[in-house]
Amino acid sequence: MTHRTLLLLVVLALALAGCGGDDGETAAKATATPKSTPTPSNTDLTKKPVVTVPDELPPDTLQKRDIVVGKGPVAKKGDTVSMQYVGLTWSTSVEFDASWDRGKPYTFKLGEGNVIAGWDQGIPGMRKGGRRELTIPAELAYGAQGSPPDIGPNECLRFIVDLVKLKKAP
Repeated sequence: MTHRTLLLLVVLALALAGCGGDDGETAAKATATPKSTPTPSNTDLTKKPVVTVPDELPPDTLQKRDIVVGKGPVAKKGDTVSMQYVGLTWSTSVEFDASWDRGKPYTFKLGEGNVIAGWDQGIPGMRKGGRRELTIPAELAYGAQGSPPDIGPNECLRFIVDLVKLKKAP
């Protein structure tokens, strides 16, 4: 049984346990008052984004989806970029790293192999001020060796990346 299936069964059991009989007043209050704080909007670049992994097989090719299209210059190979990001493993949906938690973007030269290939291929074309979702197959991430202990072998990764600063190559 997968971690996701087990979690779904636990949530379903808790939901059903809360459906006991009463006069309806408790149920009305429960729907009127949210029990959790809403997650920040993924279009608000001042807040750490929420990353999710769909309940389906991971793709075998790099997937890019712009959430917010920036208005600044376009990032190209050789440019120095500063990125805020959050990363999750596909199989566990567990966050393994986030620059947001350190309060500082990660800076590197694009296209020179300083990061996983999925970033070198997935970030070009972004504009400064943009937010993009990257789904990176294992061969463009950490491959068969993984990056223990957080990233297992042949793990697909999902990131939300924000291009916060761009220094054009000379």
